[in-house]
Amino acid sequence: MPSSPNISEYRIVLPMTVDEYQVGQLWSVAEASKNETGGGEGIEVRVNEPFDENNYPPESPLLPLTPGGPPLTKGQYTHKVYHLASRVPAFIRLIAPKGSLEIHEKAWNAYPYCRTIVTNPDYMKENFYIKIETMHCPDRGTQENIHQLPPDDLKIRKIENIDIANDPIKSSDYKEEWDPSKVKSEKTGRGPLQGDWKKTCEPVMCCYKLVSVKFKWFGLQNRVEKFIQTQEKRIFTNFHRQVYCWLDKYHGLTMDDIRRIEEQTKKELDEARSKGEIRGTTAADEKE
Repeated sequence: MPSSPNISEYRIVLPMTVDEYQVGQLWSVAEASKNETGGGEGIEVRVNEPFDENNYPPESPLLPLTPGGPPLTKGQYTHKVYHLASRVPAFIRLIAPKGSLEIHEKAWNAYPYCRTIVTNPDYMKENFYIKIETMHCPDRGTQENIHQLPPDDLKIRKIENIDIANDPIKSSDYKEEWDPSKVKSEKTGRGPLQGDWKKTCEPVMCCYKLVSVKFKWFGLQNRVEKFIQTQEKRIFTNFHRQVYCWLDKYHGLTMDDIRRIEEQTKKELDEARSKGEIRGTTAADEKE
């Protein structure tokens, strides 16, 4: 029998509306991409276009927003390639052939639902994937099965609540300007986020991120799957600290503004990847 994937659900409460987060998340992805690209590595945006049933349809139907409802059929599709040689664990670099460490990310964003599939089609093929399904809701992270999981998956799902202001982070990830416990939004008056802020903040929303990981490799499967989940939690924590702390930079922007920013960012990433030095979260950090 095939082994079950490693499944974790991360719940990230934020002091903003679901509509504000749609703009903020896309703006922050574009900004953060610049910090992860340089020296021949980083992020290449191959496609960023609308999808429907005829153009870039997902391989399986997207989750309906309500149980029994119609599946989602329209949104924005992106295909990115991550050139990652220095960003994978050392024990993977030792066994993987040169040129095999390119990761493909395909995402179908039918907001407030989004599905992202991460694969390594040239080397690991069907033996590796990361599936991230996110539902964005105006609540405090209290819905028990927002992703409509069947009983067998519910049994193995691990729930992790992320507190962007109070959870510990690596010293190498810390910057005071990205510390929600110290940053106040001048435009909205929100923050700094202190104490039990998640219980009282208004407005409020939650990102429910369901991460399913499969890494089929004899002797390494459990170790790598746990490593990937640990890295996903680290990425979600750091990224959403930034989303909050950057609130004043994108507050008031429209989706048309975001699409223009994304197009400009694509050009900057292509240029940065061809020169400069390696930047961002590298595998050297795993020793901390």
